Amino acid sequence: MTRATAVTSSLPLILVLNSGSSSLKFAVYAVGERQAWLTGLAERLGEPEARITVKDGTGKASRSLPEGSHAAALDAVLADLAGRGWLDALTAVGHRVVHGGERFARSVLVTPEVIADIEACSALAPLHNPPAVLGIRVALERLSTVPHVVVPDTAFHQTMAPSAYLYALPMALYRDHGVRRYGFHGTSHRFVAGEAVRLLGLDPADHGLVVAHLGNGASATAVRDGRSVDTSMGMTPLEGLVMGTRAGDVDAGALRYIAERTGMDWARLDRMLNRESGLLGLSGLSNDCRELEAAAGEGHEGARVALEVFAHRLARYIGGLAMSLHRLDAVVFTGGIGENSALVRRMTVERLRPLGVRLDQAANAATVGGASGRISAGPDAPAVLVVPTNEEWMIAQDTAVLAGLDVPETLPAAAE
Repeated sequence: MTRATAVTSSLPLILVLNSGSSSLKFAVYAVGERQAWLTGLAERLGEPEARITVKDGTGKASRSLPEGSHAAALDAVLADLAGRGWLDALTAVGHRVVHGGERFARSVLVTPEVIADIEACSALAPLHNPPAVLGIRVALERLSTVPHVVVPDTAFHQTMAPSAYLYALPMALYRDHGVRRYGFHGTSHRFVAGEAVRLLGLDPADHGLVVAHLGNGASATAVRDGRSVDTSMGMTPLEGLVMGTRAGDVDAGALRYIAERTGMDWARLDRMLNRESGLLGLSGLSNDCRELEAAAGEGHEGARVALEVFAHRLARYIGGLAMSLHRLDAVVFTGGIGENSALVRRMTVERLRPLGVRLDQAANAATVGGASGRISAGPDAPAVLVVPTNEEWMIAQDTAVLAGLDVPETLPAAAE
């Protein structure tokens, strides 16, 4: 009997929730297993076309949600678990929260004070934190007898020193308004860094890595001895690398010039920077790296330029972040692009020759589609790795630890 078709579960189960303004992403993990038993997405919440899709080991199924609210979506998830005989095994719930500000340096159990702290950070992430709080409140109503845990994306980066997180602005802006660099994708960077240490046999207390999480959103982080010491994203997820539709670094003076020349107000500039720039804006074609690679291969100049700028900016950041380390043991690629685009990896690593990095072309070409492994040549140079990320499992791990569950020693107790 497979886990997908099992009628009951004798293992403790963790439900992982990621609430967006119009969506609810979810996954179910058994304590001690890395592969999710169930994943899914409720989308277009608040609209007549609201739907929920559930995927298990046998396939996926979708259906409409007539009452397309977050509560209705969670009720549908719980009904699915009940139908599989898993509801009684549900032992804890983990919640992804985008922005924890300076209030969270680690994952924590949900309390009224924690919810208030997340709400207090909403000014820093007005599109993300309010729906996260809504999802937490709904889950607490439906699942009031089990512990709930919040895992903020920013928490991993709270180990950065002031020299890394401060902007060169008047200090009153930091003291009075929290204007500083926070960093994001922390759960992914933490998981991937730990996997890289394991795969390379590095000392967990003595290593230096640069992890590049590359997807529609992209960031790179310097990890020293398991701690984030610098990262590319800033106060918001807009700073840093070129992304799918986000511009990344732009001279603030250029924005003033654009506003004066075009008449754009701040709302219009914000839309341009976050939704119309990046790979999409450079190429004039798409924000999908797969489409751009295909188009560039057929001679599309905009697609070629977009990929060149993406790789140049990434390599420049990797080199800069390496200077925050005591040494560079490895560069690690993850995320949808990092795990699957051999071309982007090759274009980036070719620009890292001053760091002594060399690419194994055959290994690079073969490492796609969820594969992990070393793609660098030469035993004495920094390694280059591909490591598929697993943010949901990392959230499940933190949740299991904080809920007091027996986490197997073979799996890292990430919240400790």
